[in-house]
Amino acid sequence: MASTTTASPQPASTLIDQRIADLADWRGPVLARMRALIHEAAPGVVEEWKWMGTPVWSLGGILCTGESYRAAVKLTFLKGASLPDPARLFNASLDGNARRAIDIHEGDVVDAQAFKSLIRAAVALNAAKPARSAAKKPATRAKAA
Repeated sequence: MASTTTASPQPASTLIDQRIADLADWRGPVLARMRALIHEAAPGVVEEWKWMGTPVWSLGGILCTGESYRAAVKLTFLKGASLPDPARLFNASLDGNARRAIDIHEGDVVDAQAFKSLIRAAVALNAAKPARSAAKKPATRAKAA
């Protein structure tokens, strides 16, 4: 499991482990399950700790973030609007042009296969994006002599 961190000497995976342990109610096991499904779907995934305490999973770009709130565990896909979601897992942030989220409430069970399909689609979308160096550069005009 690859792990990076942005503002802490501890690896992101350790910080995520701690976050899960700190969530002593139903949210800890839910976040742990979703994390495991992410790793099953994208074996090379990198765990990061960003924005002052948000678990982030990346592979060729950000796949999703995992936030915990009092009433929900939220998994936000930064490019979710571009992903196929035939199982209709996305149930939050539906009005934006880019992001989509899955809010998981106490007692909810997310379809594991459908979730892993979303992760795989996010990996494929990241892999398909053009490299920055290959992006179209503005034309330069030659100076007249």
